[in-house]
Formats: sequence, C-alpha cells, structure tokens
Amino acid sequence: MTSVFDAATLEVLWARLLAVVDEQQGALIRTAFSTVVRESQDLACGVFDTRGRMLAQSLTGTPGHINAMATGVRHFLAAYPPTTLSPGDVLVTNDPWQTAGQINDFTVLTPVFRGRELIAYFANTCHAPDIGGRLLSAEAREVYEEGLRVPITRLFAGGAPNAELLKLIRANVRTPDETVGDLYAQAACNAVGGERLLGLFDEFGLTTLDGLATEIMDRSERALRASITALPDGDYAAEAWSDGFEEPIVIRCRVSVRGSDLAIDFAGSSPQSPRGINVVLNYTHAYASFAVKAALSPDVPHNEGAFRPVRVSAPAGSILNCRPPAAVASRHVLGHFIPGVILQALAPALPRAGQLAGGADAVWISVWRGEAERGRPFTFTLFQCGGMGARADSDGLSTTGFPSGVAGVPAEVIEALTPLVVERRALATDSGGAGRWRGGLGQHVVIGRRGANPWGVSAMIDRTGHAAAGAAGGLSGASGRFSVTDNPAARPKELAAIGPTGRVLLTLPGGGGQGDPARREAARVLADVVNGYVSPEAGLAAYGRRIVYSGDPDDRVRPPERWIVE
Repeated sequence: MTSVFDAATLEVLWARLLAVVDEQQGALIRTAFSTVVRESQDLACGVFDTRGRMLAQSLTGTPGHINAMATGVRHFLAAYPPTTLSPGDVLVTNDPWQTAGQINDFTVLTPVFRGRELIAYFANTCHAPDIGGRLLSAEAREVYEEGLRVPITRLFAGGAPNAELLKLIRANVRTPDETVGDLYAQAACNAVGGERLLGLFDEFGLTTLDGLATEIMDRSERALRASITALPDGDYAAEAWSDGFEEPIVIRCRVSVRGSDLAIDFAGSSPQSPRGINVVLNYTHAYASFAVKAALSPDVPHNEGAFRPVRVSAPAGSILNCRPPAAVASRHVLGHFIPGVILQALAPALPRAGQLAGGADAVWISVWRGEAERGRPFTFTLFQCGGMGARADSDGLSTTGFPSGVAGVPAEVIEALTPLVVERRALATDSGGAGRWRGGLGQHVVIGRRGANPWGVSAMIDRTGHAAAGAAGGLSGASGRFSVTDNPAARPKELAAIGPTGRVLLTLPGGGGQGDPARREAARVLADVVNGYVSPEAGLAAYGRRIVYSGDPDDRVRPPERWIVE
C-alpha cells in the first residue's frame, strides 16, 4: 500500500488505530495491581512510528503523561537506537527530565517487530504506587531524596525480565508487589498493542506505518494551524498565583500569535523552588500544548502534528524549567495551573464559547500511610478534584478534573483495601463562585481509620490561599481547606502525623463564576439553594435574592415546591 490514502481508507485506518491503543489501555487497566492505575487511571498509552513520533493515543490519558511521553520517546531512541533493539526488548525509565516530570511516573517503551523489521513502538506512562525515598510530598530539597531514579534501561531483554533491576526496585519501595506488578502490566499492555497492530498490517496489506503516520500528522498540523490563523495576531499575557510551599508562586505567560504559529513564553515566573514543587520543561510543554489544542481544535487527532505549530519556552532555572537536581515530586501543583493561565491570556482572542473562568486547577493528591492489622504497612494514593470554572453559557462542572482527567476511587474500594474510612463525601456548599453562570463546586471529605495504630497523610494540594478567579464580572470560587483534628500544625505538601482517633478534613476549592451575578435567573438561584449548592445566605449576598423555606422549619426533608424566592 502506498503512502497516499483516500479519505475513506484513511478514516478506517485511523479508527482502527484508535481501537488498537484503546485495547492497549484496557489491557493495562485490567492487569494493573495498583488502584492508581486500575481505578484512578493515572496513565497514558500510545503508538509511535519508527522515528519515535506519536501517532495516536488511547481514550484515557492525562496531558502530563501523554504529551510528556510524546516528547520523552526521543530520549529512549537516543539511548537505544533501533539497531540496538531486538524482539522481546522492553525499555523503562522514570527520569523526570526525560519523561513525565516526577520519579513516581514510570514510562515503558516496547519496539514492535514484523519478522526482524522494526515497524513501530508502543509506550505507556503510569504513576507508580511508591518509589521509595520520602513519602510523595513537596518536602524534599533534591530529587535524590524523593526515591529511586531509574535511567533508561532494559526492563526486558529478548523477552526475559531484568531480574537485577526488579530486585533493586523491590528493595527500595514500600509496596514491592504493587509497584513491580504494575511494571509487568505496563509491559503486557504494550505487547497487546503490538499484536493488534501486526493484525492490522496483515488485514490491510501494510508494509510500513510511517507513511500512514505522516499523512495523519500532516493533517493534524494543518487543522491546528488553521485554527491558530483564525486568531488575531498579537501578544496576550496573564498571570496566576499558587500557594507554593514556603511562599506564593507566580506563573506568568505571554502568548504570541503570528499567522499559523503560536509561541508561549513563561518568562517572569518565579525562580525554581528549594522544595519539591518544581516543574521540568517537558511537563510544562505537555500542559501548554494541551491547552492550545483544547481551546482551538479539540476534535483534531492528537499526535506529533498537533505539537508542531506550538512553541513553548521558560527560562532555565525557573519554576517551570527547573535544573537538576531540583526536587519535583509535587510538580503537578504548579503544572496544572498552566492551561488555566494560557486560557486566561487568550480570552480576548477566543470566541465567546471558548472562554472559561478560573478553576480548582491542581488535582488534590493525598498519600496515606500507616499500619493496618498485625502491623502490616499500607500506602494508598487518593486523587480528588475541585470545581471547574464557569463556561460562557453554562455552570462549571463540579468535582471534575481539569486539566488532569484522573478519576476518583470509590469509598468501597478505599475501605476494602486499607483501614481508611470515608466518613463523609459531599459537595461543598457555597464553593462555586457566583455569576450569571456559577462556578463548579468542590467537595468536602472527612476520612478516619479503623484500628488504633498511628497513621499519616501527605496532602499535595493547592488553592488553600489563592482562590480561582471569576471572569467577566463573576466572583471567585471558595478556597480549599485542609486540617487534621489532632494535629493543628499539619500543613499541605508535608507529611502530617495523625493519632489513632484523628480525622482528616479536606474541602476542595470551587471554580470561579462567569458574568454578572445579578443576571442569573431566579429559577437557577432557587434550584441551587434547593439542591444544597448555595446556602440561602449566600444566595442573598451574591445574587440579591432572598430564598426561604415556607414549610415547617423542623422538616428533615424539604420538598422543592416549598422553597420560594421573595
């Protein structure tokens, strides 16, 4: 088959490629040992051509993984050129500067051979349940403190596992079975992808993937360039503030549009931190390129071609382009601010439908540790999301991950696998910023534990001091809150000790509102109060509408029809 494809054949092949990488992802989720992968789906899967260019990604995948993996594969091929690889080889690394920005993320790459000819690569990135060192937090001052750092090396050689490497990993992590089990799952899912791709070759008579890859990538590039060209040329700037660790951090960006090219520069952002909130340029590029594609061309296939029109830069030694050996374990608490500040900068140039108020941004990651029954240690990672900012014509989504699409873990799973008890999980009333369109709500969570053993939590969270901003006259969302009942000194981003009877209270931030609150329809304000999203007091203060319950004040269940707007 030639490298020129008619539209119908190209569409069929593209759909089949997506099916292949989705099956790759399905195999990973089904075989993974950890809830981080199996439940939260903190992962990315993709297929690459022989030049290491990303061709297609699976349905699920966080931008920080899939986009960083797309650029990181080049490091694999530099370390192991194709001529050094054989069938059955599998490569692995968790080097932050070469892949996803923290050593808890393992990237596994598998070359695919047809006979003796290398035809493609499959790769995936997953958050490991543990990597040793300090418990995942922002307390470290160097990457060396954060755990085991594995350079690009063979995980399998000719189909045989690298026993010495696996022995080293097992000796350095708190959850050896889960961590090593996930690595086997990562290798297995790549093998599934390779088998399905070989079947695709046979079915369609393909002899190479590169011609198809070039065609798809070039089309993606042209589509994104057309979307950029539709923007007015100019320079657009914005800034956002994070809580930081010891002091607030500012992220400044300038977006320059020139024809079909777009450049994003983060000059003026804070210098790199002495603590583990630093971001590598690979991760910065990942979330910056995601923001452009999401805002301008969300339906275009996401691959190497979609990266070409976008250039991303940040000064070396800054918070978004840190130099080694900077600590980077909590890089997401800064990196997740990147799409929001880019969208804020581009707001004057975007169509109304593309504008978004500020959101919770950083996903809240809490890592729990302690002793379960009979002194057995446990470590558990929980992902939680606050509210998204209000959209141009609708309310923000509540407790929904943006820009990272990881999922939460059901309370039943948490309580079955650990001694943790989820005592409460509810939407946080009044957390969404008021506006014609209300910001999405955060959530309020209370967690205790069974048994009398001490335990602890590292809460890698943000927006407890800097709320999500509203847009076009909308009000800011509520800030988040974190506290431990028997440890008033507990702080975010540090490991906090908890007594046997202690409780951890987490209230996630809400998104900002959009538009003048006075223009919100009375029926919507009434529905917010009836549903518990907004308190009557907040409804009066923000929207100027007095909402009262006309029935018996002692009613435990208050029917919607008994609420009235005065």
